[in-house]
Amino acid sequence: MEKYTDNFCRTEHKYLITRYEAEKFQELAEPFLMDDLYPQYNLHNIYYDTPDNLLIIRSLGQPVYKEKLRMRSYGDPGKDTPVFVEIKKKYKGIVYKRRIALPYEQAQAFLDQGIMPEKPTQITKEIGYMLTQYRPEKKLYISYDRRAYSGSQEQDLRVTLDTNIRYRCEDLSLLENGTEQLLLEEDAVLLEIKVSGRYPVWLSNILTEMKIYRSSFSKYGAIYTRQNYHPYTGRSKVSEVTEMEGNTCLIQF
Repeated sequence: MEKYTDNFCRTEHKYLITRYEAEKFQELAEPFLMDDLYPQYNLHNIYYDTPDNLLIIRSLGQPVYKEKLRMRSYGDPGKDTPVFVEIKKKYKGIVYKRRIALPYEQAQAFLDQGIMPEKPTQITKEIGYMLTQYRPEKKLYISYDRRAYSGSQEQDLRVTLDTNIRYRCEDLSLLENGTEQLLLEEDAVLLEIKVSGRYPVWLSNILTEMKIYRSSFSKYGAIYTRQNYHPYTGRSKVSEVTEMEGNTCLIQF
């Protein structure tokens, strides 16, 4: 596979907006952004947690330090398709992400059975330590469609817009099977701004002009909160998680 970045250190801020607001934001930001290396794609994720959901419960408490473990692919993977195994940590508002790429079959063997890949790297050993410490298991599948931009002048700036956020609680592979449920209203867009330093002035001005405010929204956290009958609140009506219909994940959680 192509060379990839195996670790990140940056701030990541989220904004729940409508599709109309997303279009307006893109229009205003167009002079300052350019397409990312891969501008449009579909992300598939499997989140892992302890049997008693320690990681997500701790995360929802807004602690100084929190961490997550997930497996991620770009589109439906085959058994030999490279996927990412990632540790995502947040400490005092700074996000640290460390990841390795493995063929899908090997990634599953590593996370589900603890079979260490050949020639483990330092990051592989860190993930292995997390597996030993927490004994995590598959909890949730989440996928979404992403539009990605980079700053035309700021090399450290990345802007993404996620739509059609959907999930399921059974058949937890990285393959989409059509049984997924929408997390938010169809009109909802999750804007994420990722930067290693301060926001550029032009970006702050656009957010101020549009009255777009930060949200503490977490996809995994929102689903867990929904299943436990607590309203998940955010910036506007699109951040309100609708009531569950049909099959739920109460057994999983």
